[in-house]
Amino acid sequence: MARASQQKAAPRVASGAAKLAQTQALEHGVALLRDGQEASAEQVFKTVLRKWPGHADALHFLGIARHALGHSDEGIALIRQGLGIRPEHHGAWNNLGNVLTEAQRFDEAKAAYRQALAQYPDFINPMNNLATILRREGDLSGAEALCRRAVALDADFAQAWYNLSLTLLEQGQVEEGLTANSRAIVLWPRHLQARNAVPRALVHLGRLDEAAQLYRDWLATDPDNPVVLHHLAACSGGTVPERASDDYVERTFDAFAATFDANLSALGYRAPQLVADLLCRLLPPPARQFDVLDVGCGTGLCGPLVRGWARTLTGCDLSSGMLDKAAGRRVYDDLQHAELVAFLRDHPESQDALVCADTLCYFGALGPAMAAAHGALRPGGIFVFTVEALGDDGEAPYHLQPHGRYAHRQAHVHAAIEAASLHVETLDAVVLRLEAGKPVSGWLVAARRR
Repeated sequence: MARASQQKAAPRVASGAAKLAQTQALEHGVALLRDGQEASAEQVFKTVLRKWPGHADALHFLGIARHALGHSDEGIALIRQGLGIRPEHHGAWNNLGNVLTEAQRFDEAKAAYRQALAQYPDFINPMNNLATILRREGDLSGAEALCRRAVALDADFAQAWYNLSLTLLEQGQVEEGLTANSRAIVLWPRHLQARNAVPRALVHLGRLDEAAQLYRDWLATDPDNPVVLHHLAACSGGTVPERASDDYVERTFDAFAATFDANLSALGYRAPQLVADLLCRLLPPPARQFDVLDVGCGTGLCGPLVRGWARTLTGCDLSSGMLDKAAGRRVYDDLQHAELVAFLRDHPESQDALVCADTLCYFGALGPAMAAAHGALRPGGIFVFTVEALGDDGEAPYHLQPHGRYAHRQAHVHAAIEAASLHVETLDAVVLRLEAGKPVSGWLVAARRR
C-alpha cells in the first residue's frame, strides 16, 4: 500500500515542480523586461513556450518584449493569442491597451482598456489610461469621470491626479485643476513629464504668470533642474539662452521617449513626411546611393522615409531613451549618442544628405548649426530641415516661445544659411502639427553646399 501511495503522489510532485519552474522563469523574464533587457527577456519567454506550448502568460509577456524590440504588430498578435487562452486576465488587457496606444491604434486601445475594466471594474490603471486617450480626443467629461473614479478608489494614485488636473484645466476649471496638481506633486514630486504637463497646460491657456509661479515653486526644491529653468525663461520672459541646454534636451526627451510617437500622432505631426517629400523633389530616385545622416533623429520617424536613398543611414541624438526607440525600427546602420553640432563637426565631408525634422526648434541662433552642417556635407550635398516660423512683425531674429521651443524669422533662417556658405534651394511655409487645436507654422528648408 505504501508503494502504491508513493506512485500516485509522484505525478502531483512533478506537476508542482513544473509550475514552480514556470513561475520562476516568468518572474525572471519580467524582471529582465523591467530592466530594459528586452532581447534577453524574449529568449526566456520563448524557452517557456518551447517547454509549455500555449502558456498564456508567456505569450502575453513575449508580446510585450516583441513590441519593445520594434515588432509591434507581432507583439499585439501574441498578446491577443494569450488572451484567447486566458480571456479573464485583466492585466494582459491593460498591457494590450498600452502596446496599442504606443502603436497609435487608439480605438483598439480604448477597447482593450474597457475589456480590462469589464474583467476587473476597480482596476485603476486602465481607468487612467483610457482617461488619457479620451482627454486627448476631446472627451473631457468622460476623462474626468474616469480620473475621479480612480482617485476615489486610490487617493494616492498620483498619475490619475495629474491626469485629472490636466482634464480640469482644459475645461477651464483652473483653481480645481491646480488643487489636483498640488496633490499629484505631493505624491510624485520628481516625475518630470507629468509634473511639467500642468504648467505647460497653463501656458496653452495663456496663463503665463501662473505657469511661471509653478516653475518657481518647483525650483525652490530642485534649483538646478535644467527643464524647469528653461521653461521658466520661456514663459516669464527672463534671460533667454541662445539654445536649449544639452541637459534640458536629454532629460526632456528621455522622459518623453516611451510615449513620443503616440503623442505626436495625436497632434497630426507632419515634419518627417514633409522632409522626405522635399528630398524626393531634390534627389534622384532612391537607389541606396547616398550617405545620409538624420540629425537629432529622436525615435527615428524619418528613418524609414529616407532609407531608400541611404547607402549608409546614421542617426545622432542627445537622448538615450529616444535612441533606444530608433534602434527598434531596425533601419539605421549606426546610432550615436551625441549633440548634433559636435557630431557634425567631428565628421567633416562625410555625408551626401542631412535631414533634421523639428530639432533645430531647440536652437535660437542657427549660425553654429548651419556652419557645422556645411562642414559635414560633401560638395553638392543637401541639408533638409524644419524650424518653427516667427512672423515678420518684429525685429528679433528668433524668439523662445512660452512652450519652450524657438521660432525663427524667415530672414534669419536665410541669413544663417548664406553665412555658412550654403545655398538656399527651398524655403517654404508649412504646417508642422497641431498644438492646443491650432496649427503650428514652420519653415521647410533645403540648403545645398556649393
